[in-house]
Amino acid sequence: MKDLSNAPAVAVEIDAGSDGQRVDNFLLRVCKGVPRSHIYRILRTGEVRVNSRRVGATYRLQPGDRVRIPPIRTGATSRRGAPPAELPIVFEDDSLLVVDKPSGIAVHGGSGISFGVIEGLRAARPQLRFLELAHRLDRETSGLLMLAKRRAALTALHAALREGRVRKSYLALVKGRWRDEKRSVNLPLRKFLTRSGERRVSVDRAGREATTVFRLAKGLGGYSLLSAELLTGRTHQIRVHLAHLGFPILGDDKYGDFELNRAVAKRGLKRMFLHAAELGFEHPDTGAEVRLSSPLPPELHAFVGAVAADPQ
Repeated sequence: MKDLSNAPAVAVEIDAGSDGQRVDNFLLRVCKGVPRSHIYRILRTGEVRVNSRRVGATYRLQPGDRVRIPPIRTGATSRRGAPPAELPIVFEDDSLLVVDKPSGIAVHGGSGISFGVIEGLRAARPQLRFLELAHRLDRETSGLLMLAKRRAALTALHAALREGRVRKSYLALVKGRWRDEKRSVNLPLRKFLTRSGERRVSVDRAGREATTVFRLAKGLGGYSLLSAELLTGRTHQIRVHLAHLGFPILGDDKYGDFELNRAVAKRGLKRMFLHAAELGFEHPDTGAEVRLSSPLPPELHAFVGAVAADPQ
């Protein structure tokens, strides 16, 4: 597929290679360098048409669909190529790539960020004809991130995620003394925009179902180290559930205790303490069980040790 980022309006016929792909992800792939915000704007305004009809961002393409892509201009900054990214590889074969993402790196460009993990990995592996994120992590969250190197693998992983057949477990250090050895939290979540246009999430009865299973890993004086298993995959799910319950994650700059964040920053914790520690899933090609883990990054491990030695 050629780069359509600076082409006039064109009609693209979908072949088997894009079967089942969401139209927003298809546009992001073929309109290289175009900001995500612009892709979603032309979808919202109906400038993108599939078979002469308006479609939403989640529409899944089918072979034979004709997609109208309007004229698109890219800014000077977006035309620059992403610098190659070399991240620690936890698992890789012909269909999958799992990396250990550091905190502070977005998984994709957009919202003022020129490049993310996906753009950097594509630049580092130009020989790959296909490379897409299978799921996402917040920018400040570290840990295991899955990518697909084949369309069929991506489709299978997305189905497994929707059906709850992928086990994702995180480690979070929170304010307060968590009493339950195990607690299942089912609180619906709703997305909204602040007056400044920032995306946020809140617990709301009108929101989408969201379930997290928390387990106490270790008590640390006035803090608790928790494991959090996602049974659904809503935006900011772990962060909002914990904040709503009165146990904000240390270092969380959206939902946390800001005074406490400043205090722990002076003790060396200068990021959010949330780490994607475990992944479990059936391999989309073989059906074999894959279990992967990532240890706490050095800065989080060091902070736990400092708190254990001196909880105050």
